[in-house]
Amino acid sequence: MTRWFLILLTAVGLSGCGYNDFQRLDEQTKSAWSEVLNQYQRRADLVPNIVATVKGEAAFEQETLTKVIEARAKATSIQVTPETLNNPEAFQKFQAAQGELGSALSRLMAVSEQYPSLKANQGFSDLRVQLEGTENRVTVARNRYIQAVQAYNVLTRSFPSNLTAMMFSYQPKPTFAVQNEATISTPPVVDFNKK
Repeated sequence: MTRWFLILLTAVGLSGCGYNDFQRLDEQTKSAWSEVLNQYQRRADLVPNIVATVKGEAAFEQETLTKVIEARAKATSIQVTPETLNNPEAFQKFQAAQGELGSALSRLMAVSEQYPSLKANQGFSDLRVQLEGTENRVTVARNRYIQAVQAYNVLTRSFPSNLTAMMFSYQPKPTFAVQNEATISTPPVVDFNKK
């Protein structure tokens, strides 16, 4: 009788420990991360075509173009492995590099508005549309990753699954953060008295 009771108690204990949930959610975060990387790669692949098209504009700002080229080189030089998800420092470095590339591309698109011949170039227009679509895909992929990490981290910190996390060394995963959080959380100053 006590033997069956111990077996039943062990089975109930193991079913509530969350081990299988950790496996499922870990795979979901890896899958979501792969999609983020896929979209970042798509964006990086567009950059050489955009740069080549813009270089055709004789008077285009070289500094802006150089920043895009350098940001792409930096972003693609960072080696991303599955361990990146468990290393907050490496994750932050990767995130910063991707942020720099996104900022450089935004600046390039803003500056290109000043060049009518570039705006009229059908090839550049097509690339611009592709880039905008890719940026939207990056946003969607990042949001899915954030949701997957949130579910995993909640499981890691919740009782009794936090005991399983400690036993098997499951650590909370890093997520994307806003780099200029202090700046964007400050409300803008609006002065209607200026003339």
